[in-house]
Amino acid sequence: MEENQETQEESSPSASAANPYVIPISILIAGGLIAGAVLYSNGSGAVPAPEGQQAAAGTVAVADLADDDAVLGNPDAPVTIVEFSDFQCPFCRKFWKETLPQIKQEYLATGKAKFIYRDFPLAQIHPGAMPGAWGAECARAQNKFWEMHDAIFEEQEKQGAGTIPFTAEDIKRWAMQIGLNTSQFNQCLDAGTYKQEVEKDTADGTAAGVSGTPATFINGQLVSGAQPFAAFKAIIDEELAKISQ
Repeated sequence: MEENQETQEESSPSASAANPYVIPISILIAGGLIAGAVLYSNGSGAVPAPEGQQAAAGTVAVADLADDDAVLGNPDAPVTIVEFSDFQCPFCRKFWKETLPQIKQEYLATGKAKFIYRDFPLAQIHPGAMPGAWGAECARAQNKFWEMHDAIFEEQEKQGAGTIPFTAEDIKRWAMQIGLNTSQFNQCLDAGTYKQEVEKDTADGTAAGVSGTPATFINGQLVSGAQPFAAFKAIIDEELAKISQ
C-alpha cells in the first residue's frame, strides 16, 4: 500500500477499500480545506496541518483510552497523552524522532503531562509491526519497554527513510544490544506471550475511532498523523489552561 505523504499518517487498507467513493470525496474535502488553509495562513501567519492531521471535533473519555500500558512521566499529571502507534510505520518514527522529544522536555519532565504508548500494528502492510509490538511488551516484562521502544525506531532510522523491513530475528538482536535477558526475551517473543495485550490495544483504538497511525489523544482529543510539535503544544496548553481556571 502506498504511504500517504500528504497526511503523514498510514491507514488500515480496509478503511478505503470498503467504499470506492472515498477517494473522490476526499479530493473534494481536501480542496475545501486547502482553500480554507490559504485564508487562515494569510490571516494569522500560521499554516494549519493538512487534511487528515486535523484534531477531531469530539473527544474520547480518557478512561476508555488508558489501559495498563507503559507510561512516561508523572502518573498523576493533569494531561494524559495516549499514542496508538505501529513500530514499522515511518510516520510513527517521524513522530518519535521529531515531536516526542520536545513533548518529553516541555511537558513530561515538568510533570505537566504523562505519555502512554498503545499498540496499533497495521500488520497487513507492516509485517514487522506485530513482532515489534510483542517484543516491546516482552521487554517491558524486564522493565525495559522504553529502551526497546527507542531501539526499534532507532535501528530503522539508521537505515534511511520510508518503511524499513525487519524481522523477529532483528528484534531479538536489538534486545540483546539493550541488555535484556535474551533467553527469557526470545521465549516470550516466540510464544507470542503478549498477543492478547496487543489485540486489546488495537480493539480499544478502533473503538475510539483510530484508523491509521500515529493517532494521538490529548485528554481524549484526537490528533491524527505526525504533526509538528506546535500542533500538540497548542492543545496541551489549552488543556492546562482549563485546569488552572
